[in-house]
Amino acid sequence: MSPDNLDRIKDEILDSFDEELELQLEDDRLDELVAEGLEGAGGDTLDRKVYFRELFRLQHELVRLQDWIQYKKLKVVVLFEGRDSAGKGGAIKRVTQRLNPRICRVVALPAPTERERNQWYFQRYVPHLPSAGEMVLFDRSWYNRAGVERVMGFCTPEELEEFFRSVPDFEHMLVRSGIILIKYWFSITDEEQEFRFRMRIEDPLKQWKLSPMDLESRVHWEDYTRAKEEMLERTHTEHAPWSVVQAVDKKRARLNMISHLLGQIPYENVPKPEIVLPERVRNPDYLRHPVPPEMYVPEVF
Repeated sequence: MSPDNLDRIKDEILDSFDEELELQLEDDRLDELVAEGLEGAGGDTLDRKVYFRELFRLQHELVRLQDWIQYKKLKVVVLFEGRDSAGKGGAIKRVTQRLNPRICRVVALPAPTERERNQWYFQRYVPHLPSAGEMVLFDRSWYNRAGVERVMGFCTPEELEEFFRSVPDFEHMLVRSGIILIKYWFSITDEEQEFRFRMRIEDPLKQWKLSPMDLESRVHWEDYTRAKEEMLERTHTEHAPWSVVQAVDKKRARLNMISHLLGQIPYENVPKPEIVLPERVRNPDYLRHPVPPEMYVPEVF
């Protein structure tokens, strides 16, 4: 292999690594932006080299898991729940970063429409459940009813009680149908949530993440705590248990969650045929026509 080709291969690999590095540098930039004087900024964070080494190792295992899910036609659902700014989105990004979006997809539903509000509560989630050979990650899920809907008064006490009665049966039905159901709650402290909200307020690139509902959640911290405690108590079942992720340290939370996820589904290497790149067919009458200069994107960089 020529030195030029080796350099190009190295560049491709570095570009792949840079994708994660860019995300992490963004997090670090936010930390530095408002760290001074905020209680949530301290703590023993994971060494960057250790973090990247372990993340890339775990992401390689996620690719193997993905291949196994497709090969064995498994149906996997992973729920990500937690307070606003708990790190669910960042964890989901690291799970999906190297995976095939046709096999592993993310569902993040908006607020229900008027029609959906008058349907069976679980109905809007059912169309997004996986078929054979798929893994679906829910960035928030049907547990909205036990959290934000309850705290903000978007459901009645009777609707809430019906949810608690129904959800164990609903999840048991999913499991009996062959779906592997995994539920994560990302746990952060009061101080850490305040710190992360302040980071978003100070950073114009992150202000879009702050909704009026997020700000209102600060007022209702204790109400959300009570709601979470009852939710975990009443919906932590043998067939669909909760797993709580300590998420104050975002790096550790991501690694611990991915490591735990990999341990929930026994997987092996999938037999694959050898891939041979076929020779390109060259026809003597083929002529590649030039593209008009005005059609090119200006090369500013």
